[in-house]
Amino acid sequence: MSSVFERRGYFAHGCARVWSWLILKTTGVRVAIHGLERLTPGTTYIFVSNHQSHYDTPVIFSSLPFQLRIIAKESLARFPVLGWHLKRGGHLFVDRKHPDRAGILNRWRALVSEGLSLIIYAEGTRSRDGHVARFKAGSFLLAIQAALPIVPLAVIGTRQVMPKGRLRTEPRDVTLVIHDPIQPPSLSAPTTGDAKALADRVHEIVAATVESGGFNSARAS
Repeated sequence: MSSVFERRGYFAHGCARVWSWLILKTTGVRVAIHGLERLTPGTTYIFVSNHQSHYDTPVIFSSLPFQLRIIAKESLARFPVLGWHLKRGGHLFVDRKHPDRAGILNRWRALVSEGLSLIIYAEGTRSRDGHVARFKAGSFLLAIQAALPIVPLAVIGTRQVMPKGRLRTEPRDVTLVIHDPIQPPSLSAPTTGDAKALADRVHEIVAATVESGGFNSARAS
């Protein structure tokens, strides 16, 4: 109901943070956060995370004190109630087969003016084996065009809570590692190659952290 009364989604996101905290608390998931001091309050970021489980979103929402919006696949917008709520809350939907990059970029620019940050699961889907798949370049091309700082996030342990293909959950300790923001290159006409290079750079940071278990890579970044 929160999105009925507040179109910008600020109140809805506050509700989502409470909902996330309750989900983690009631299922016995404890989150250790490393690197929050690397972020500047009030800054608009693009948070780029690996994706291991449906639990990644509650972990990120409950841990980051920012107004967050997700870039999600367009099919979610067709879900009864949920899709309508996400649209009203300002979340972005992308048709992966026919992405409207100009329209998405315009929406990103509007988000900047509203002080909102984005979450991107750059693998495009949840991992089945726990390894971080290669990041898709499309979102990074938009990030270069929008000139927004990118923050690599590594979520570790959520796959053991609820892996892809399973509905049962298990109580676990999980870790969220927040790396230093990366300013995209200033390019007047960025290419797909530029986007792939940036995607590979962010992927290397996230994958190394996930593979090492987290904290050592976080301290070294």
